[in-house]
Amino acid sequence: MHGTGIAAAQELSLLFSASWLAYWLFVLLCYLRRRPNESGNAADFTWHLFVPCRDEEAVVGRTVAYLRTTFPESDVWVIDDDSADATAQIVEQIVRHDEGVHLVRRRPPDARLGKGQALNAAYRELRASLGEDTPLDRVIVGVIDADGRPSPNCLTACAGPAYFADAQVGGVQIEVRMVNRDQRRPLPDQGWLSNVFARTLVRLQDFEFRAAIGGVQMSRACTRTVGLGGNGQFTRLSALADLDTGDGRAWRGSLIEDYELGLHLMLAGHRTAYCTEGWVDQEGLPSLKRFIVQRTRWGQGVMQCIRYLPTAWNSPVLSTPGAIETSYYLLQPWLNLLGTFLFPVPVVALVANQLDNGGVGVFLSHGGWAIVALYLVFGWGPFWLWGPLYRHRHEPSASLGVSLLWGAAFPIYLYSFYLTSWRALFRIVRGQHGWSKTRRNAEFTAGPSGHGPALV
Repeated sequence: MHGTGIAAAQELSLLFSASWLAYWLFVLLCYLRRRPNESGNAADFTWHLFVPCRDEEAVVGRTVAYLRTTFPESDVWVIDDDSADATAQIVEQIVRHDEGVHLVRRRPPDARLGKGQALNAAYRELRASLGEDTPLDRVIVGVIDADGRPSPNCLTACAGPAYFADAQVGGVQIEVRMVNRDQRRPLPDQGWLSNVFARTLVRLQDFEFRAAIGGVQMSRACTRTVGLGGNGQFTRLSALADLDTGDGRAWRGSLIEDYELGLHLMLAGHRTAYCTEGWVDQEGLPSLKRFIVQRTRWGQGVMQCIRYLPTAWNSPVLSTPGAIETSYYLLQPWLNLLGTFLFPVPVVALVANQLDNGGVGVFLSHGGWAIVALYLVFGWGPFWLWGPLYRHRHEPSASLGVSLLWGAAFPIYLYSFYLTSWRALFRIVRGQHGWSKTRRNAEFTAGPSGHGPALV
């Protein structure tokens, strides 16, 4: 029975590894074939930027100033979700002098119920402010984090023929970048080793979003299942209205309300698209503790969305490839739980067997080196390949050697998702479904003025 269990684990591990390799080769192909799309005329649409805030005094003032200066044709809606700091007071001062800025205040018991509910509050106020004859399909709602810096061209990019100029497109996600990816000392008060770890963690977040997630989003264009993110998400107001069943809610209650919204849009027959011509800069997290908190929330949100699997497979809108891709994403944290036990078993069994039969040296000298080489090529090789591709597309000033190190470090970075999947499961078992805010970098350096340091 013991041998049978090990053999089954080996077979499952091989099956999952082969499937994963085939999937990433498909993602890589889509990434390499991506070509830029044409820009459009932002004036063809009316733009409203939602900035959800909870205790964001360290960054909100500069963010609103940036948005109004860079996109003067857009209205900015700041949603204060019962902040305990000076967030609302900072925005109130801006509102007095700028009619293009609106403050949506949330108070208990309606406040602090999650980002989706905060966005719904702004959605309702926006709808109430528009005339009855307003063409909702020409109104675009963007969601920008309180530390977000959209590129100056992002509205014209989103207005392009591949995006909102196409009437079938209901949502567009722009590329996400880490604004502090080149910062040498993200932890100025700490030592050399801590800063090496911190800046590597930030760099790998940029690597993840622009290379790995970027490639996944490009592959999703083939299955028409492009996901929306929490920052740099743009949605047609008419599409949001289609999701509103009369209760004033377009966003739902998941902790990953962004992907959930995109899934609802797709199930309602709207297309979603991924735009790399425009982008949004945000802070990468140099703190492992805050990173784990953030990814635990994301993982728990995906676990909550598993309830949509039957709907996806029964949908007359989603294709079979689309349902498969959606299933793969929604099952990822659950597969991480399984992989925690599945993948180490064959390795441990192999090592134990070789130690009983002459040791590792004998194993390697009798052909075992080929097994190790295959593992490195197929297990780590794709990541090494992504490193130079990331360098070529995004960071040409970096050396080839450094890009290979980024690629080699990325699998270690991904192992953290096994931990966050277990933490997410424990939160679900304990009935903890609250939205845990990730603290901003500026909160650790902001002065009493509440405006914090510049992000750009």
